[in-house]
This record gives sequence, structure tokens and C-alpha cells, in this order.
Amino acid sequence: MSKIGIFMADGCEEIEGLTVVDIVRRAKMEITMISITGKKEVTSSHKVTFLTDALASEVNYEEFDGIVLPGGMPGTLHLGEDETVNEVIRKFAAEGKLVCAICAAPSVLGAAGILQGKNATCHPGFEEKLEGAAVSEKSVVVDGNVITSRGMGTAIPFALEIVRYFKDDAAVEEIKKGLVYHVVQ
Repeated sequence: MSKIGIFMADGCEEIEGLTVVDIVRRAKMEITMISITGKKEVTSSHKVTFLTDALASEVNYEEFDGIVLPGGMPGTLHLGEDETVNEVIRKFAAEGKLVCAICAAPSVLGAAGILQGKNATCHPGFEEKLEGAAVSEKSVVVDGNVITSRGMGTAIPFALEIVRYFKDDAAVEEIKKGLVYHVVQ
């Protein structure tokens, strides 16, 4: 079974983080909420406080197949300043493991050099921080082992693409039915 980690920082966008956790768990996959705050309690940018599963210092990152960065401010800034976060995302990208970021957080991938030659998207206004990327306005962009997305309103399709990466279209369609999620075009 695939195992994913999601870094949580004070000031994160709670919907972007917790939607990923919810949907990945609905897919019967393992996801660990990892606090970079030094305590398991994290307070989001909208003052929602929740508990994570582990502290960054307690985690064996070798056990993970992918890592996710939610956006939000100042959460994204905290992620970008954190040595463990930067070390893990660079290592995962180099090893071909899944690296995902949504909203402002793709800027952390850009600063780490992970987006060089990749297609990527982000929250409007952060495009110049996607260093080396071909920037898209699509809701979600999958380019090899990197998945990026635009913001809170794209959290569900972002999470579904993470599931698709490890499972298949049928698993995604089953989850969409349970969510009563469909896009009318």
C-alpha cells in the first residue's frame, strides 16, 4: 500500500490540507499528517486548530512514497523556511517519488529547483516563483512525479489526482461517487 506524508505548518490553508487527507483515506491509502511546528497541534490561516499524526522529527521518510505541501499564508512561508521540508522534497523529487503542492506551496518547489523543465500551476500571483516551470492556469497539473494545483477551490481534483497517481481511474470514479462530485462542462 502506498504511504503519503503531508506537511502541516501553522498558517496552512486547512481545506487544502484536510481535503487531501480525507480523500486519500477514502481511497484506503495511508497518509500521515506531519507537523513542522514542534507540537502536534497546528492552527490554520483561518484559526482552525487540529491535531496532526506525528512531528517532523519523529518520521522515517524512507517509508513514504509521496509528500504533499498545502498552501495558505503564512503556512507556505513556514514550509519554505523549514530544513526538513526542503530536504525531503528534494530527496523525493530526485528519487522519482511523488511531490505535490497546492496554492502558494508550489513556490516552495520552485525555490527548491524541483520545477525545472516541468509544467506546473499555482495560486494566481505566485507564477514568478515557479522557477524553471512552464506555468499553466489549469486547476491541476500532473507532470511525471510532480502534481501542482491552484488553491482551495481545486483541492478535490488535486486530491483525486494524488489518488489516481497511486491507484487508477476506477478508484477515482468510486471516490467521486461517494463525494457526489462531478464537474459539469
